[in-house]
Amino acid sequence: MITLPTSCRLAALALAVASLRAQVAPLKIAPPTAADTASFQKHGRPLPVPEILQPRLDRELPAFQPAPGPLTGHLAGAASDVLADLAQRWIAAFRRYHPDIVVTVPPPYSGKVGAKELVSGKVDFALVSRELVPSDVAGFTAAFGYGPLSVPIMGGSYRHFGFLDAVAFFVHKDNPLARLNFAQLDALLSTTRYRSSAPVRTWGQLGLTGEWADKPIDVWAVRPWNGFEEFVRERVLSPDSRRGEWRTDLNFVETVFPIAPHVAADRYAIGYAGLAYINDGVKLLAVAPGPDGPFYPPSYEEVARARYALSRLVYCNVNRRPGQPLNPALAEFIRFILSREGQQVVLDQAAFLPLRSEQAAHSRQLLQ
Repeated sequence: MITLPTSCRLAALALAVASLRAQVAPLKIAPPTAADTASFQKHGRPLPVPEILQPRLDRELPAFQPAPGPLTGHLAGAASDVLADLAQRWIAAFRRYHPDIVVTVPPPYSGKVGAKELVSGKVDFALVSRELVPSDVAGFTAAFGYGPLSVPIMGGSYRHFGFLDAVAFFVHKDNPLARLNFAQLDALLSTTRYRSSAPVRTWGQLGLTGEWADKPIDVWAVRPWNGFEEFVRERVLSPDSRRGEWRTDLNFVETVFPIAPHVAADRYAIGYAGLAYINDGVKLLAVAPGPDGPFYPPSYEEVARARYALSRLVYCNVNRRPGQPLNPALAEFIRFILSREGQQVVLDQAAFLPLRSEQAAHSRQLLQ
């Protein structure tokens, strides 16, 4: 449930309506400069201004119960630049329960942190604000004979630039289409079509009539490899652990920045981007994994509730040999992050979104 101070109700209502209608303010963002990147590596990224709306912590999240008996040890971690601040907050909160476990996550911080840090053996865990790069997974598997364990530890942000914003598909503002399921998207975007049998190339195949029926669909997408592209590929094109492949004739661009402007300028276009990159002139679509829904729009509330199907997750990546337990100190630290107290740290920072109880339960199962 979303709670809201009384003084902000009208402003929050306006924001929610604007979100549903995709009337987001024009883009005022740009790729980081070399000076920005150097600062991020040393200090982490500056925190964004919080959304007016803030979620309530899921009451079903379990309270942290420290493991019996004293635990000691030193855990070394790595973190992407958007997680530097949160890593230090988690460490400080965890120290109240286990002062004899020393956890360090020092700079340099980088947006490219992944499994390669684990391969080096210099860190015990890597906090990563995206899905792992395929080459990272391949390199890790080549080194150890098994893949890294990726444990979701919190939700991404709603629409904060650079902070793992949720992903949305959108069309021109005049397009009457309101929703799509993953099979329809797979039929439109992929050559493998693991979710569908026939390709989709015209708007009529998505149910539009009249002037739209025979018009070709112009698809704008990010060229592989890219974090946004990989997320859509894994979530939409790759069911049942089968890796989907993109069509090669899409309108590929090198970064996500120009996609919304291209769609806004093309009546018959569709594209995807993070919510931080959305311009006026496009309409966001509700999506669902299955053909019968439920279809949820990319509104703040549905992303915060983790019901929107293209919400994102932040991961703690570790090296755990199959069938073997984790280092007890490391398992305890991750258990803390997944607890009510650990997710309260996320909520207090107000950049990312805390996990729902069912998400945290799934993550705890991965540790067993």
